[in-house]
This record gives sequence, C-alpha cells and structure tokens, in this order.
Amino acid sequence: MAGTTSGSGRGRRGAIVGINVTPMVDVVLVLLVIMMVSATYIVAQSLKVELPKTASSDESTTSIAAVTITREGKLFFNQEPVDEKGLVARLRAVKAQGAEVNLIVSADRAVPHGQVVHVIDLAKVEGISKFAINVETGG
Repeated sequence: MAGTTSGSGRGRRGAIVGINVTPMVDVVLVLLVIMMVSATYIVAQSLKVELPKTASSDESTTSIAAVTITREGKLFFNQEPVDEKGLVARLRAVKAQGAEVNLIVSADRAVPHGQVVHVIDLAKVEGISKFAINVETGG
C-alpha cells in the first residue's frame, strides 16, 4: 500500500506548461538598480578640469593660484600662511596682474564645506571665476 498513489494525490504531477519569469525579472531589475547607483558614484568621483591653453609658448595667458585650508582652518596662499584679509589682498594682487587666474582649492577632509565655499566666494568677489578643487585619488 505504501507504493500506491491512486487516492492520495501525491503521485505524478502535471507537466510544466509555462515558465514563471517573475523571479528572473526581479533579479534583472535589482541588477539594473545596482548598476545605475554604482555608475552614478563613479561619475560623482571624477572632476573635469579644463587645462589652461596658450596661443604661443612665450606668452603667459593664465596664472595659477593655490589656496590650502588645513584641518585647523588655517589658510595658505601658494604655501605661505595668510589670514582672510591677507588672502583677499593676494587674490586681488594676482588678478591685478592682468592674467586670467585659475584658483586651485585644497582643503583637508575635516574642513567644513561652508569654509571652502567662503574661500571660493572671496575669490569670486575679486573677479576670479575659474576654480578647481584638488582631490586625492585612490581608496
């Protein structure tokens, strides 16, 4: 009696008529979302910088100024310590030389975003409109 299946309904099952694709679609959508999120992260890490171009090799059309903000909030202009008023004076002097100025801002990771924006705003007031933010690549 143990081998009979006539009355119990546990015997042979019917043939598979169709394939349920819902789980496959769910997996594909999850992979698509993961790809979209990771692609956005990769694009967010890259910074596009236009390098200065000159018409000839003996004419200097751009000037590069570097501002560094340390973890403690101290300001350095071209690696020389300055206060905020000194920074404004140096930016004004560089802009007064007549060359187009590209400002590179390097800030410690612990520096608040507002302080970096404030330095950029000081430069904008002095007429400097091209900026780059220095980042460290890698992990």
